[in-house]
Amino acid sequence: MADALANWYNNSFGQLIPKELFIFFISLLPLIELRGGVLVAKLLGVPLLRANLICIIGNIIPIPFILLFIKTIFAFMKKHNILKRFIEYLEKRAERKSKGVDRGEFLFLLLFVGIPIPGTGAWMGSLIAALFDFDIKRASLAIFLGILLAAVIMSVVSYGVLGALI
Repeated sequence: MADALANWYNNSFGQLIPKELFIFFISLLPLIELRGGVLVAKLLGVPLLRANLICIIGNIIPIPFILLFIKTIFAFMKKHNILKRFIEYLEKRAERKSKGVDRGEFLFLLLFVGIPIPGTGAWMGSLIAALFDFDIKRASLAIFLGILLAAVIMSVVSYGVLGALI
């Protein structure tokens, strides 16, 4: 997927927007987030430190909005039958992903956000924290530290160990 995004950028936007802005936008997106941003940054030749700074900032920006407003937005959407099934799917998915979190929610969020496996990340971690009323300050810190952990792991994967292969 990172190859496809890098090729799409080069073929469509390469002359129009800087590659740093492109990886910033990638890092803002759910599912792709920082993980995809760092991989695409490597493929586009963005230096490691610059790529990490851009991707971390891009991944952090949506988090306060999710933590503060997602329950209100979901309630409004369900009340007015706007993507109601999708909202219910997201809520059920968050519930499944958060089983057994009653104790250790800080460590759970940190690892959930930080370890790059499918279905995890800052967006889903924030959704879980908001829907299950985790303390917003502790959740914010855990998510931020998780983003930093993901940045380290993805840097090693893309610029280090596997970086020679891509």
